[in-house]
Amino acid sequence: MEFIDSSVVEQIEMKMIRPSQFAIRDTFQKDDPDFETLVNSIREHGLLQPILIRPLTAGFEIVAGHRRYHACKNLRWRFISAKIRELTDKQSYEIQLTENVQRKSMDPLEEAEAFRRYIVDFGWGGVTELAKKIGKSEEYVSHHMQLLRLPDEIKEKIANRSINVSQAIEIAQISSEKQSMIVEHIMNNDLTVRQIRELKNALNQESQDELVVAAKARAPVIARKTYLTLKIALNRIDNLINEVHSTVEPDQRAEIINFLMGIRLKIHSLIDDSIRFKNSSAKQHRN
Repeated sequence: MEFIDSSVVEQIEMKMIRPSQFAIRDTFQKDDPDFETLVNSIREHGLLQPILIRPLTAGFEIVAGHRRYHACKNLRWRFISAKIRELTDKQSYEIQLTENVQRKSMDPLEEAEAFRRYIVDFGWGGVTELAKKIGKSEEYVSHHMQLLRLPDEIKEKIANRSINVSQAIEIAQISSEKQSMIVEHIMNNDLTVRQIRELKNALNQESQDELVVAAKARAPVIARKTYLTLKIALNRIDNLINEVHSTVEPDQRAEIINFLMGIRLKIHSLIDDSIRFKNSSAKQHRN
């Protein structure tokens, strides 16, 4: 279905406009050099592109153009050129997010947090829908959201650009207890994504080897417990046989005892197997 733009452009009094309640970025820094450049450009050339706003019960809310709005406010403008469009909360958020992602104005953690709010906090859609809305792949969205699981000290390294987003995404896929251990190694050696993946594979193999060692160490204990469990079962079968002799009529006794004796023979066989396994496990553990 073709999009029909029904918005209108008007000169709106600045005091009638307020920042978005769904602002993508939490902070706005007027001492940013880029902001000063924007102010000077608008002072010299005027506002070349109107901001986008939506009407609310009392006044208007900015959808796109927060920096332009603040620049004009800094110049003490009374009115600002604005495109007015009817938009839902969801549409407004999607437009803001798409604009910031395309302009690359957010750091990776800010993007990840914005994605999380859309999917988790607001429940407006899943990874697939959000990826389509902002023109990115599903992998891009899901990988960035993984960054939020990293500990604060690693997030700080992302924020101050000690590690890049590609490296951080690889780190996020490593078990939490090993992340801090390898992040310094990655930074000190400036490992590429390929090298980090090789390191991850080595760590995974090491973890599997540790599990095998742990399993071998537990094997003798399990073997002993199995042997004792079977001995207890055998004792209970013997008690049942004695009970049958004393409580069951002679004409019914033979069938039940034969049944119980069959079970007793099977348990004996299992005990023999458990003894062989116990001896084998003990030998392997000593080796």
